[in-house]
Amino acid sequence: MNDLKRGKMTQLDKIFDSVNKRSLFKNKQILQSNYTPETIPHRDEQIELVASILAPALLGQKTSNLFIYGKTGSGKTLSVQHVANELTKRCTENNILRIEYLNCKLKKVADTEYRILAELIKKLGGTIPATGLPTDQVYLKFLDILENAPEKLLILILDEVDQAVKKISDEFLYNLTRLNSELNKTQIIIVGISNDLRFLDMIDQRVRSSLSEEEIVFPPYNALQLQEILKKRAEDAFKDNVVSDGVIAKCAAYAAREHGDARRALDLLRVAGELAERGSHSKIKIEHIDSANDKIERDKILDIIETGTKQFQIVLYSITDLAEKSKANKNSSVYTGDIFDYYEQICRKTNNDCLTHRRVSDIIAELDMLGLINTRVISKGRHGRMREIKLVIPETIKQRARQILIENLGV
Repeated sequence: MNDLKRGKMTQLDKIFDSVNKRSLFKNKQILQSNYTPETIPHRDEQIELVASILAPALLGQKTSNLFIYGKTGSGKTLSVQHVANELTKRCTENNILRIEYLNCKLKKVADTEYRILAELIKKLGGTIPATGLPTDQVYLKFLDILENAPEKLLILILDEVDQAVKKISDEFLYNLTRLNSELNKTQIIIVGISNDLRFLDMIDQRVRSSLSEEEIVFPPYNALQLQEILKKRAEDAFKDNVVSDGVIAKCAAYAAREHGDARRALDLLRVAGELAERGSHSKIKIEHIDSANDKIERDKILDIIETGTKQFQIVLYSITDLAEKSKANKNSSVYTGDIFDYYEQICRKTNNDCLTHRRVSDIIAELDMLGLINTRVISKGRHGRMREIKLVIPETIKQRARQILIENLGV
């Protein structure tokens, strides 16, 4: 037993002792999504436009609210944060302006109006219970903090604001804009960042008119622009002569196919480096990019499931559970009618409101679009036509996906 334990420890010692020799990275942080580069290539025009819209805030003048659109990884957040940092540097000597950032995709931070306000109050130096108070009292607390703040303006950057609207409703945006009419000393400017180009078209006209917004659309990066971004980051992130020929181009090609997503390109390169390092290879090769792509695809599916709305998760859980039961009967297909009946049962079991057939159908269409299921219309003879649904979550992560749904729904 001791010999076995000693043998294992020796193997672990070898792994730990060799980690520095095997490392291909000089500075891995440069390839992380939260890294802020000194320059943001191919976004000068958009950065200057954001700056020109927000510049009057330096004089204490309230600007229009600003909404920024673009696909994931098109440089929206980086560009806005760059402008915000420059504005903050200009305001260090006076009390004109304060800027706060909130990621609306974060769970337990931006999944209810109460939590959004509680987080903003916390950022402004106040305190409030995590739950328990009526929402109107939380608004009063927020108003009180703003009225006693030294700054004339508060710029609220709401990243992935479309996620909050899907989880809560567009009412919270309306309420935030209406606060300005009750404030005497401080005014709020909203900068919303959204991956959904149709975001403002989906919200109520009353809310939209209260926003009086400016809009900027960020185009996706093309393959050549992505190659340039990756090359510069790779030079700073990896040791010399680590990246093989063709690796950068392959990364850029994968990401260009995914709507020019620079974040995905950087993730691919980083994960490929980690896989090469783990395999004790001295170089990152094209096959490492392919392996990294497979791994990221699996992780992306789990992330979609983890961050989906409660109703999204209930519909998906209904499909996965019915698919398992069908599989036991040697049939992997389920049908829309069965799903809605089962969905209603899960809603009652988890104390959630039931959506209409039409809304559930919309969620099923969304699951199909995301590649979690495949649907096709089939004829059942005199029983009419219906949609057949097959679950296509890879077997390697199906159990983990199911576990996420069970934990989040409490079923």
